[in-house]
Amino acid sequence: MTEAAGIVGRYYRGIITRVYYGSESGVLRSETSGREYRFAHPFVEIRGPIPRVDGLREGMRVGFDLGRTSRGLCVSVIKVEG
Repeated sequence: MTEAAGIVGRYYRGIITRVYYGSESGVLRSETSGREYRFAHPFVEIRGPIPRVDGLREGMRVGFDLGRTSRGLCVSVIKVEG
């Protein structure tokens, strides 16, 4: 199964697995592939009712989009459902 099969609307579906509040970063896991991707402030845009990394909790289901950086793929957008 490819990552593209998990797109709902314009976002992939994932689960927040780790949040590091001090550095405003974390890791989420794709629901379709099981791959983990990193995210970090200010390189991630959070959309929805929770506008900041400190509002994210482990186990939350979110939508996300990826971007390419010099360190590889990372999360560029996290969409929190209201």
